[in-house]
Amino acid sequence: MVVLAAPAAVTMPRMSAILRHAAPRVLESMIMPVASFYLGLIVAGIPGGIAATVLWVYGGAAWRLVRRSEVPGSVLLAGLMVTVRLLLAVVFHDPKWFFLIPTLGIFCASAAFLCTMMARRPMLQRVAADLVPMPDEVQRHPLMRRFFVRQSVLWGCAQLVNGTFTLWMLFHEAMGIFLIVRTTGVALLLGSVALGSVLDFRRTLGALQLRP
Repeated sequence: MVVLAAPAAVTMPRMSAILRHAAPRVLESMIMPVASFYLGLIVAGIPGGIAATVLWVYGGAAWRLVRRSEVPGSVLLAGLMVTVRLLLAVVFHDPKWFFLIPTLGIFCASAAFLCTMMARRPMLQRVAADLVPMPDEVQRHPLMRRFFVRQSVLWGCAQLVNGTFTLWMLFHEAMGIFLIVRTTGVALLLGSVALGSVLDFRRTLGALQLRP
């Protein structure tokens, strides 16, 4: 007779540890580029904002090279994207081109979330795993799988609204109005979605009888 050992208890980091792990990545890749743009905008107008964004992205890569640490693929991709955006804005003499490419990227992100939500490893799960360290057995649990499907739909639809609103504002409003209204609207939209995701995540962990 073969006796199977009981599976080891699965534990998750505390919510405070998860936030400490995710915060630097969110700060560098999402918050600081926007903050840099608006700081440059205040000092030197739209050209200053664009320059500040470029300097932030390149500065992050240069700092890692000086320290001889690995430059993450996300930083390399961000550097490539900001270079293309800058060149297009210069070639066409129109700052709208600096915002058009990331807007199209928003639609791509929406499609990636929605089209992969039923995949073995949805795109949103890959993104979440970069921000929140989770054991493989937790990620494969049926309750967590349903969580990733729900969040894929939520974030896919939110980014679709974000991209549509941004694109409409970009071509129908002056740049000054676009910067103020778009930033405020998107911050409220994505902030609400992020809060809902955190609450859903905590509820899912509770259902898994894990301690966040």
